[in-house]
Amino acid sequence: METHLCNTRATHNRPQLTAGLHARIARDFEPRWTRDWGGRSLLEGRMPGPDAVRLDGNDYLAVTGHPDIVAAQVAALLQEEQSVVQSGLFQRDEHPARALERQLAAWTGQEDAVLCQSGYAANIGAMQSLADAGSPVYIDTLAHASLWEGIRAAGAMARPFRHNQPEHLGRLMETHGPGLVAVDSVYSTTGEICPLAAIVEVVERHGSMLLVDESHSLGTHGTQGAGLSVALGLADRVHFISASLAKAVAGRAGFFTMPAHLRQYIITASFPTMFSSCLLAHEVAGLRATVSLLQQADHARERLHQNTRRVRSGLADLGYALPGSEQILALEIGSEIAARDLRDAMETLGVFGSIFFPPATSRNRSMVRLTLNAGLTDSELEHLQKVMAELVPRFRPDTWSSVRRLRKSAG
Repeated sequence: METHLCNTRATHNRPQLTAGLHARIARDFEPRWTRDWGGRSLLEGRMPGPDAVRLDGNDYLAVTGHPDIVAAQVAALLQEEQSVVQSGLFQRDEHPARALERQLAAWTGQEDAVLCQSGYAANIGAMQSLADAGSPVYIDTLAHASLWEGIRAAGAMARPFRHNQPEHLGRLMETHGPGLVAVDSVYSTTGEICPLAAIVEVVERHGSMLLVDESHSLGTHGTQGAGLSVALGLADRVHFISASLAKAVAGRAGFFTMPAHLRQYIITASFPTMFSSCLLAHEVAGLRATVSLLQQADHARERLHQNTRRVRSGLADLGYALPGSEQILALEIGSEIAARDLRDAMETLGVFGSIFFPPATSRNRSMVRLTLNAGLTDSELEHLQKVMAELVPRFRPDTWSSVRRLRKSAG
């Protein structure tokens, strides 16, 4: 790779890169690329055809392209009123984006919300606003990478607690004092649900605050799809909620909530809020229409949960022991190459998932992640079951370390 970079620089007369960058690439990436990956990106699989079973997206309720959403976007694009592209800080209460923020806050049982460019940006902005070098942040070891990055951006001290173990969280807070606790409601790589009621009790007992990332439960869980906090009747005991709007809401944005009296502080403390441009008018219109649609989508939510139970049961019968219980299914096979081979074999048979490998997973815990949705037909689910049965003799899920761990923990 060093030679390739040098040749590219000479051929195209590009500015010279530093020796430090070359050394970093040679140390951290080149061996992985050449030795482990064989010069082929793990991300480059087959292109799905028209008959492919797509389990590689996050549109859990299959709302993309819904006529109500499209109509709202088109109307916003065609309106004569000129939109000003600027930081969201300057949008006044009359702006449609503020209406969306209030809509999101009311949906999740909170007082106010701030829109961000993504769920990633929302978590970084929330952490910057809520934590600093003097405050411990207690974070589940499987919490989303954006929450960990937010801790670093805030200069705060991360105090990881064992995944889904509120007892360990309590012991840490007894030692290090009150702070901010960060969890996912549904974990994005395993489909596991957070024991939120127990977490809330520990947080309250120790005088701490709680941030719940609802990215993978918003739209899919709770009354009107309002998320896990609402589903468990805990919305008034959760201090802050964050979420990506690129999952069930199927857009391109994120947000986090706060008590209304903190708004002016938050928008001047959150760097992603301050230094990012606002969402465009047609994006805001589409998101508002989508939220309204999802609030009425009880039938789609039930179909999603039915599909989840069916697929999880079917794969368990075939020997695929899966963590969690929700619409995210982790086929944790182990090495990066093993995950690539499983992904390739599935794609050859018309089933498309997403490959996850370090740093998205721990070392030797690479996986193919399948995300189910409400739009999957019976024939597609049958095809998925058939494909996974066909792959059992080749990939031997009973030999996977992840399967042995799960079976051991189950007793």
